[in-house]
Amino acid sequence: MEEIARKPTVLAVEAALRAVGVMPRVRVLAETAPTAAAAAEQLGCSVAAIANSLIFDAEGSPLLVLTSGAHRVDTGKVAAHLGIAKLSRASAEFVREHTGQAIGGVAPLGHPAPIRTLIDETLAGQGEIWAAAGHPHTVFPTTFEELTQATGAEAIAVN
Repeated sequence: MEEIARKPTVLAVEAALRAVGVMPRVRVLAETAPTAAAAAEQLGCSVAAIANSLIFDAEGSPLLVLTSGAHRVDTGKVAAHLGIAKLSRASAEFVREHTGQAIGGVAPLGHPAPIRTLIDETLAGQGEIWAAAGHPHTVFPTTFEELTQATGAEAIAVN
C-alpha cells in the first residue's frame, strides 16, 4: 500500500494541493473504488459525500465536472450552460491525455495543465467531501469551499 502513495499521479495531486495552500491528507484504500458507492462503503460515509471527477469532451476540449456520487450529470443541461451544442463522455485515452490519470482514480487537480472545472452545487451541503487522489486506491478529504478554491471550479446545478 505504501508504494501506491508514492505513485507519480498521487504525488502530483499532493503537490497541487500544497501549491494552493492545502495540506494533503491522502488515504490509501484497501480496495479500488471504481464507483462512488464503493468509495463510500470503504470510507463509511454517504455516497453524496463522494466527489466524482468526471472528464467530458466539450467539443474537443476537456471539461472536469465534480459531481456528488448521488447524482448523474445532465450533459444537455451542462452543455447549455456552457453554450455548446454537445457534451460527450470522454474516452479513457482522452481522460489520460488531459489528466495524466486513469479512469477510476481521476483527481480534481494535479493534471499536466489546468482543466476548466464545474462543481455540483449540492456538494456544498456536505461537511466533508472525499475525492480521488490520482489512483484508484487513493482519496483525500476536503470541503466544498476548499475544493472550489483549489480547482477554480464554478458551482452549478449539474443534474
